Amino acid sequence: MRELAFLFIRLGFTAFGGPAAHIGMLHNEVVVRRKWMSEQEFLDLLGATNLIPGPNSTEMVIHIGQRQAGWRGMLLAGLGFIIPAMLLVLGFAWLYVEYGSTPQAAWLLFGIKPVVIVLILHALWNLARTALKSLWLGLLGGAVLVLYFLGINEIFLLFAAAAFWMLIQLVRQNKLPDLKAILFPLGLYSWPLVLPSFSLGVLFLSFLKIGAVLYGSGYVLLTFLRAEFVDRLAWITDQQLLDAVAVGQVTPGPLFTSATFIGYIVGGLPGGLVATLGIFLPSFLFVWLSAPWIPRIRSSPWSSAFLDGVNMAALGLMAAVTWQLGAASLVDIPSISIALVAALLLFQFRLNSFWLVLAGGLAGLLISLIQ
Repeated sequence: MRELAFLFIRLGFTAFGGPAAHIGMLHNEVVVRRKWMSEQEFLDLLGATNLIPGPNSTEMVIHIGQRQAGWRGMLLAGLGFIIPAMLLVLGFAWLYVEYGSTPQAAWLLFGIKPVVIVLILHALWNLARTALKSLWLGLLGGAVLVLYFLGINEIFLLFAAAAFWMLIQLVRQNKLPDLKAILFPLGLYSWPLVLPSFSLGVLFLSFLKIGAVLYGSGYVLLTFLRAEFVDRLAWITDQQLLDAVAVGQVTPGPLFTSATFIGYIVGGLPGGLVATLGIFLPSFLFVWLSAPWIPRIRSSPWSSAFLDGVNMAALGLMAAVTWQLGAASLVDIPSISIALVAALLLFQFRLNSFWLVLAGGLAGLLISLIQ
């Protein structure tokens, strides 16, 4: 237990670079160095995390803890990975609330936001190359994008697209499922939560709902955060949402700690803690429930087709929100220039995202001195 705690607390403070980098670090630590599991066992766990909602790298951490020491190891590993990032984000959120309205902070964020847009586009590009397995699947993603702009509920779109694609694949294989098993989740998760006045209870339920249905990259989180907290509840603005993503990007650990930032700016320290609990609690529950079923999930044609549909729908939603946030951030020649330089450094030279965000902030401060 001591070794488990030390490993994941250390990773919680040092795991920069996003989910792909986290998975690489985990592989090196638990397969290569400590030999806690085989390559195949590690791949099985990675496949299982792709079939349940939530942040993949965090769920890998929870799975590893569960395999090593049962439910105690699951809690110890997960909390060890999440809490350091949460504490760092709370510190940034306090600075943001105290000093975010100063001219210097405004120019710092002016430079960071175009970089965040580029980081999202880069993630979208890489994910699309993996998820786009056929022309028809690509058309499904395009349909989701269009329907989102027409005002259709994003959670309904996610599950409807997944169920539709699963049906298509199973019809082709002559394996029609029970329609009730598909339609029930659509009705359950498409109910909107529209409660305008702030309360910690609403905050917790909103993040719990998001954590329970979110598939794909951490950047897909943007879609749900914007729909819930910008459009429905109107507790934050697009600019504050981008600031939350920027802070999640420059701190180690899961990008889902952007929820901590949002919780703090709308509800102080209690809000930050409640938001963190809400967004991560489903991951612990899903890992605990799915662990015994991993061998069967891995070979199921249902889960494979469902995951393909979910991933493509998530990319369509992600593209739509990226367009909206880009329109709010790329507003003049300096901001567009920062975005173009960041794109060159990221796509061509693969510069680490931490240094990109830092350089964007410095560029914003430099522009403020020139002007």
